Amino acid sequence: MRRFVLAFCVITAVAAGLSGSSFSLGSSAFLRISDKALLDLSEVLHDLKYASLVFVGELHDQKDHHELQLAVIRGLNEAGVPVAVGLEMFRAENQGHLDGWVQGGMSEHQFKQIYDDNWTSPWNLYRDIFLYARTHSLPMIGLNVPREITRQVAQGGFTSLTPEQIGELPEVSCDVDSTYMEFIRRSFGQHPHGNTEFTYFCEAQIVWDTAMAWYILKFLEANPKHAVVVLAGNGHAWKRGIPEQIRRRSRTTYRVILPEEPERLERENVSVDDLDYLWLKR
Repeated sequence: MRRFVLAFCVITAVAAGLSGSSFSLGSSAFLRISDKALLDLSEVLHDLKYASLVFVGELHDQKDHHELQLAVIRGLNEAGVPVAVGLEMFRAENQGHLDGWVQGGMSEHQFKQIYDDNWTSPWNLYRDIFLYARTHSLPMIGLNVPREITRQVAQGGFTSLTPEQIGELPEVSCDVDSTYMEFIRRSFGQHPHGNTEFTYFCEAQIVWDTAMAWYILKFLEANPKHAVVVLAGNGHAWKRGIPEQIRRRSRTTYRVILPEEPERLERENVSVDDLDYLWLKR
């Protein structure tokens, strides 16, 4: 990516239909993958308004990635879109806590304790997003599964789960394309997995994607007028992750925005099979 000299735009996003909102994400631009056009955030938001699902990926420890996520949530909300926020960071079993937070039923200290039980990244990286959702009464949706589920699948495969553990989740198998398979293989090599077989590790990854897709679709079925902005790691938000599981089960329209990631997600090596917009930051 750094081999290219790009003319980056300062994002102002003061545009008709966005209630005069202003977003500053530094010296950055969005590459529309379909035609390689460089856009600012206001132009991207104009397209996102017509999608039922917007995936905004992240590397969990990057503060500016979370600033981008908040900018998208704010932009759509101020454009009049009824926004909900889907969170990889919370297990679905904690939905009552998320509802309580949005409704003002708990203090920030109490909610932070719930967050710390769900996620290991520093609270301050996500705090502004949570406060914005609360201030504007935006529903927040827990999308993740209990840690013991993915751990058990990684060790014994999906068939090792009991009916009680599976619940309403659809059956999962390591059925992915070659590009996603290679991504999972690289992840497999980076984890201390002992004698865990690769197929089981792959199934554990797909359990994550499938469960999150399942909870998203359940919310949209009950709230068809809402658009869900999904916050998830790049590997899940990538079109080959959660969006693929959405595509297999629904005709729901979605867009995918991912921040550039050295070597894996760069201008010269991505296509519309991966994402719709690549966030470029210098």
